[in-house]
Amino acid sequence: MRRWKPVIATTAGLALAAGLLTTTAPAATADDAGAEAYTWKNAQIGGGGFVPGFVFNRSEPDLLYARTDIGGAYRWNEPAQEWVPLLDSIGWDDWGYTGVASIASDPVDPDRVYAAVGTYTNDWDPKNGAVLRSSDRGDTWQHTELPFKLGGNMPGRGMGERLVVDPNDNDVLYLGAPSGEGLWRSTDAGVTWSEVTSFPNPGDYVLNPDDPSGYESDIIGVVWVTFDPATGSPGSPTQTLYAGVADLAESVYRSTDGGATWAPVPGQPTGYLPHKGVLDEQTGDLYIATADNPGPYAGTDGEVWRLDTATGQWTDVSPVPAGGDRVFGFSGLTVDRQNPGTVMVTGYSSWWPDTQIFRSTDSGDSWTAAWSWGNYPERTKRYTMDVSSVPWLTFGENPQPPEETPKLGWMTEGMEIDPFDPDRLLYGTGATVYGTTQLTRWDRNQTFTIRPFVKGIEETAVLDLISPPSGAPLLSGLGDIGGFRHTDLTQVPSMMFRQPSFGTTTSLDYAELAPNIVVRVGNHVGEGTDPLIGFSTDNGAHWWAGSSPGGATGGTVAAAADGSRFVWSPENTGVHYAVGFGNSWSASQGIPQGARVEADRVDPSRFYGFHAGTFYVSTDGGATFTASAAQGLPATGEVRFAAVPGRTGDIWLAGGGLWRSTDGGASFTRIGSLDADNIGFGAPAPGASYQALYSSGVVNGVRGIYRSTDTGATWTRINDDQHQWAWTGDAITGDPRVYGRVYLSTNGRGVIYGDTA
Repeated sequence: MRRWKPVIATTAGLALAAGLLTTTAPAATADDAGAEAYTWKNAQIGGGGFVPGFVFNRSEPDLLYARTDIGGAYRWNEPAQEWVPLLDSIGWDDWGYTGVASIASDPVDPDRVYAAVGTYTNDWDPKNGAVLRSSDRGDTWQHTELPFKLGGNMPGRGMGERLVVDPNDNDVLYLGAPSGEGLWRSTDAGVTWSEVTSFPNPGDYVLNPDDPSGYESDIIGVVWVTFDPATGSPGSPTQTLYAGVADLAESVYRSTDGGATWAPVPGQPTGYLPHKGVLDEQTGDLYIATADNPGPYAGTDGEVWRLDTATGQWTDVSPVPAGGDRVFGFSGLTVDRQNPGTVMVTGYSSWWPDTQIFRSTDSGDSWTAAWSWGNYPERTKRYTMDVSSVPWLTFGENPQPPEETPKLGWMTEGMEIDPFDPDRLLYGTGATVYGTTQLTRWDRNQTFTIRPFVKGIEETAVLDLISPPSGAPLLSGLGDIGGFRHTDLTQVPSMMFRQPSFGTTTSLDYAELAPNIVVRVGNHVGEGTDPLIGFSTDNGAHWWAGSSPGGATGGTVAAAADGSRFVWSPENTGVHYAVGFGNSWSASQGIPQGARVEADRVDPSRFYGFHAGTFYVSTDGGATFTASAAQGLPATGEVRFAAVPGRTGDIWLAGGGLWRSTDGGASFTRIGSLDADNIGFGAPAPGASYQALYSSGVVNGVRGIYRSTDTGATWTRINDDQHQWAWTGDAITGDPRVYGRVYLSTNGRGVIYGDTA
């Protein structure tokens, strides 16, 4: 559930000095001279991940930003009706910066935008968090590293916003920190930061203090800051601010002297966590949406409160009263800036039968709901769903009423009404961005249409890729949503892999000599029951389930060159092989559990494995493996290898370096100057007979995506510093039919493909 984490060894600094996030590419070396220009695009999927927050600029129409938990930040392009990715320049060592904990658009100078970045507060992310700042709407960035971590993919990531710009003095910013680090302030437009030492409560709530990983045992912290702009004047800091803290006893604080001193707001509600705090500036009402869990998944109760900031009176305006059908918490809080007193909130943690959205036009005194119960199990809905642009959002399911597909959503923590257009509403779910441009029909009891507004946001974690020599050019293995068969890279596929259905595909392979035969394995997300291996004989268009040896899950899988047998190395049991389509599995001998397996691309009887520095070879279809005598292969770290199509026993192994075997793994030779993360093959260059090689790696100290057309003797960098996509280590493959085309994996930016310009 959105917890993908690459394992990269880096060193985190503690300085608060400002510096460039990206720089001009280093001068070309002998190896990377003559790099071709490449165009880079996403294979279209149409979302796929959690979008926890949106920020509209308050002074310029149609200027809108979105943040994701692992996939970076985006700016809306109104004419094109699509999102523009803003953090593709983030490099390998800074991969954690693709988790965006908060984003802020400057209401005084719309060209300025800020992002608080960092993916995990535990040791999964070795670096501290940072605040990125841009003066060109996110096209380029500078950054200041913080002396603590931020958690764009941690519990509570849908709360906020933690990062805000003072609407009167835009050199002043505030940042609510996790991990007990309190409240921080910048007075020089985000260049330097210091702790607001007078802030009295950094929060004490943790989701699960017994979690040994640190993922659920960190303090959620200060989660939002809200200004009252009427208490300042242009050029002078706003005097009255409110802050929300993850604390069940005292969660709402106020300063009336520009942040110099703070005190809890008298009479405030207790017992819940304040997910959102939004001020209706015209009415003077501060709304608080709360839950008993930081989210974004869980929550069984919560309340919505209104504070009359003039009188200090608190009023419980919860859309569902206590003791009723309230089995969820509240979030997704927003107000209509054109119509004072209009407020909306979500029941973000309502999973069954659907999420819920509430709307009030009288400051919360009364509410209407997006749907209500009819004659059970029927539901009466104010909306219709149109997912024709992203048809897989039905998930291919046919649920029993009252559940429906597509759902209105889940994990609906980010929701905003356009401050310039009361008819436009956007909200995020765990899989997409939904919205409408007909919102005020709600108030006239007219049906309005909700549809995806997700074009350009490709937020999937890519675990494996294959490009067969015939049929579809690309099949992908993805986290959370399984994977897709792309017959057209520019079109959103109609459906993810189904029958069997499992949320995460960890590995897939095709038979080189019979490419219509495809196999995939993976893990369930949630409570799935389908077998965790699937087979296809029509190039992945249709699938059926195989059997699993001993409850096997995940791992890697390999198909014999002719598709006659398969070898599966699950993550939780030993290596197994099957003759035919997995109806019966037998344990392979001579190879350890956890080995990575691949197939020879010519000889159906040959399979290969690798584990902890030792290469293994099978010549009897995976029944038995023998350890190779090859020496000098990497014993630790991430190691991936692949066999070359059309050449028996030609194997390339990547893992901090690059090695090649031409004798079926009996011996390996270190190749060239590339410190490779992975290896893939594509159509040969014009006039060449050997496949083009592709790899994510480092040549002469320069990290990039590299191509070789001379069997690895020299390598040309084909990406640039504006196209780095952070983590690209899992999978890479060329296209066997199109010279120069390469497909590469990312950890949150979907499937990237490049073509020579």
